[in-house]
Amino acid sequence: MKKAYILCLLLSIPLARIFCQLENVSFSTEALAGYISPDKMPFWLRSNRFGSIPLDNASLSLLGAVRKDYDPVNKGIFDWGTSIEGRLNMGNQLNFILVEGYGKLRVSIFELKAGRSKDITGLCDTSLSSGSWTISGNALGIPKVQISIPEFYTIPWLGKLFAFKSQIMHGWFGETIMYRYEGFDFYDEDTIYLNAFLHQFSFYGRFGKPGWKLKLYGGFNHQATWGNEKSYFTDDFKLSILNTYLYVITGKPYTNGRIKNERLGDHMGSIDIGIEYTFEKIKVLGYRQNVYSAGALYHFANLQDGLNGISIENRAMRNTLFRWEKILFEFLYTKNQAGEPWSPDTPSPYESYYNHGQYIHGWSYNGLGLGTPFITPRNYTREELPSWPLEYFINNRVRAFHLGFEGGLQLWTYTLKASWSNNFGTYYTTDEEQTTDIPDPGNIGIFGRQDQFSACIDFSRPLKKGFTVGGIAAFDLGDLYYDSFGVLLKIAKEF
Repeated sequence: MKKAYILCLLLSIPLARIFCQLENVSFSTEALAGYISPDKMPFWLRSNRFGSIPLDNASLSLLGAVRKDYDPVNKGIFDWGTSIEGRLNMGNQLNFILVEGYGKLRVSIFELKAGRSKDITGLCDTSLSSGSWTISGNALGIPKVQISIPEFYTIPWLGKLFAFKSQIMHGWFGETIMYRYEGFDFYDEDTIYLNAFLHQFSFYGRFGKPGWKLKLYGGFNHQATWGNEKSYFTDDFKLSILNTYLYVITGKPYTNGRIKNERLGDHMGSIDIGIEYTFEKIKVLGYRQNVYSAGALYHFANLQDGLNGISIENRAMRNTLFRWEKILFEFLYTKNQAGEPWSPDTPSPYESYYNHGQYIHGWSYNGLGLGTPFITPRNYTREELPSWPLEYFINNRVRAFHLGFEGGLQLWTYTLKASWSNNFGTYYTTDEEQTTDIPDPGNIGIFGRQDQFSACIDFSRPLKKGFTVGGIAAFDLGDLYYDSFGVLLKIAKEF
């Protein structure tokens, strides 16, 4: 392992020399040192950080990045870019994280990107949000190949009234664990390890000319984990990999032998709407993400669930002692899941968000959820909380309030995130009245209501010659996670 780190350092020297001869290239380095509660990582030190997470206890982290972006002035038909970012953690263990590593090529309005990148999918305020529903930047990016129109393209022949952006992607989850079925009778310990793929497609539109104060947004995104269906369904599965892919992207049910109207893959997505208005001194963005998984949203059965947010950005001069730049309020609700007594009937009894009966780890990558971090995997919650053993996310019925703030005090800038959540486990661990197909809910224990408060502040100030100093402090108080705290001091330099 140490030899690998030394090799990376040796390779970085000639690469740096090559990059220094290019235009629009930036380098950054950062060192963080501090202390975090042993075995208890605070929520906002591990959430929505694209998998770039420090070690607990006393630790030192070294981060480095080199990026070549598109030319912002001479926007020709062709251009290219790349980004490499890594993190080396040293403390009670030694590990290296490749946070980002991709190349991209622009051809007119289109972009081809390949590798691991830091992405957020869904309509929200990406800098302060508690986390978009499908891809929030909570986990490392999944290696992928993507074709997209990354920025809103204004349709010229419609008077610039409409604009759109879109992308389609194929990704590789790597090795995942899958339940094995024989004759559709479940065997508790019978699992297999296989490679899985990720499909993603999104389309978003904007109504309003570029100079208008009022703009309306709408669109959707669709993701699906799929692959190795024959190992799951055994001999009754007859589709080729290409035909399987077509079934996955269309959501068409598959029937053959004992397989009856089965939708292939683990599907996830949201239908988003937003409104933006630019006043003289502030800009306001309001948005709503309507969530779906197994089709309940089509029947309006889980319309109550979703992410709601309002972002207020200060556009006035901010040359004051104390200044505010942006304020965000969000409300997340996921308790319904089409399992409430009043929910309309759907083909699927209910939607256990982020869990899946085929892929054991559900909507996660490398142990972290891909979507909102408020839906909690079992490895971060208190051990005494009851959980159904076949569910990876043991807390997906959530009501959460979130505040984000960006501002400054003289030369200091800071970002504050504070969240209050009520957590109700899953339908397996509740005695509430429900219309699911769970035979005996609550028989392994009652999760109840667990309240949780988590907060974090990130502050910094510039020095001479491109240096920046600052720190991060975070803590958890409540009944869902163990109480914890962490303090890290940092120094960074950009070239």
